[in-house]
Amino acid sequence: MAEAALGLGTNLGDREAVLAQAVDLLAAMPGIELASVSNLYSSAPWGVTDQPDFLNLCVLIETGLGPLQLLHACKAMEAELGRQGRLRWGPREMDVDVLLMQGVTLDTETLAIPHPRMAERRFVLEPLAEIAPDWALEDGTVTSKSAALKKKAADQMCVLDEAATRRFASLRSA
Repeated sequence: MAEAALGLGTNLGDREAVLAQAVDLLAAMPGIELASVSNLYSSAPWGVTDQPDFLNLCVLIETGLGPLQLLHACKAMEAELGRQGRLRWGPREMDVDVLLMQGVTLDTETLAIPHPRMAERRFVLEPLAEIAPDWALEDGTVTSKSAALKKKAADQMCVLDEAATRRFASLRSA
């Protein structure tokens, strides 16, 4: 089993309920064991800015799946949760990104690990720093990269959403 980190986000519909359903689906997938779930963070849209704000979280999993198998499982889950093909960086019912995977560096047409843009996105690094603070990246840890980005990109809205986190927790399956 390898440890992996995933980033989840949504800005359409009942966002807390969709994220709760996504985490429950992950926990029920064969070959995946849920290890840790971050709080929820509200963030401004990235790329296409004329759309609702996102709610984001990160999860740590233990998995026996290979990187491409994990990607396919995540894409199947997105489809199950109603994701439709839309504009790149546009609104979405669910987005799941494979961010990191223990012992894996990969750069193919369909998947890159570590995720190539995660170090530019506070909505990824801040929740990831909660659950994987010491995970080593190319030039530091998740925590050090998160702190540096917070200073460098203070204009990127990324706010811990305590009310959404409480609602999300109440919606999760027991």
